Amino acid sequence: MTTRTPRLSIGLPVYNGEEYLAESLDALLGQTYEDYELIISDNASTDGTQDICRRYAARDSRIRYLRLPRNIGAAPNHNLVFAESRGELFKWASHDDLYGRDLVRRCVEALDERPEIVLAHSWHAIVDSTGAVTDSFDYRLATDSPSAPERFRALLFAPGGDDFYGVIRSHVLRQVAPHDSYHHADRTIVAEIALHGPFHQVPEVLYFRRDHPTRAERANPTKRSRCANLDPKRADPVRHPTARLLAEYAAGWVGVIRRAPLSAPDRLRCYRHLAEYFASRALPRSDVAAPDTEPAPPPGPVAVELPVGGPGGRRP
Repeated sequence: MTTRTPRLSIGLPVYNGEEYLAESLDALLGQTYEDYELIISDNASTDGTQDICRRYAARDSRIRYLRLPRNIGAAPNHNLVFAESRGELFKWASHDDLYGRDLVRRCVEALDERPEIVLAHSWHAIVDSTGAVTDSFDYRLATDSPSAPERFRALLFAPGGDDFYGVIRSHVLRQVAPHDSYHHADRTIVAEIALHGPFHQVPEVLYFRRDHPTRAERANPTKRSRCANLDPKRADPVRHPTARLLAEYAAGWVGVIRRAPLSAPDRLRCYRHLAEYFASRALPRSDVAAPDTEPAPPPGPVAVELPVGGPGGRRP
């Protein structure tokens, strides 16, 4: 492990990820941007994840491998890798996704060029279990708006692509609430980051989200199972009934606005957008107007360059 403080920290929480982990590590270690540490937190995996992690850590000093004695859940594990980070920039990484070689470099360059930007990511595509591209995501969210309420509104009415996996300024991430384990907690944390400043989307497809049968979202089809994956205590239906999971989600949005560094008029606008969102969930879809803050889609066809790996990984 290197003792020099890196510019960027990449946190990779993992549980039983042996099927795709090596390929994801190859793609991360093959980045053209190299001034980073890779923190892997193994959530007491019972498959071959530990062997893979130790093998990679032995050959690359940028890797710090942590193995937890018990499964604490995905949300606490995500918080743990950030708590262990040292860089002025931070990025969460998924053990089953793939990354174009220039993804991190282009994101860091965007943050360096525009100090008002708090998060940088790229257009992304969906890949299957073999790594073949099956679809690309048309990012239309107004997260680049100079208006905090407009950014907030955009993220209320759409899931926000995969901005959760963008490169984030660490000092901003320290000011938002930690990743919680209620229903859709990843959405509220991204929205809270957006209230601290605009996002930037690199106009290239450099991030590849893998869709496969064992991905957490598909392996846990119910609200309770998804929340229990985030934190095992949520599996208790008596202490954590579905109504509580949804109520905490609603309260999470309110907390996002309450904690954000907003002027009084902007805070009021955000509360109005939140009321509009709650109404849209309660009323038939045709009764609520769609958000009008989305920019036009990127012109022309989206070029998709397949991801490239690091040592032993795939090359174009």
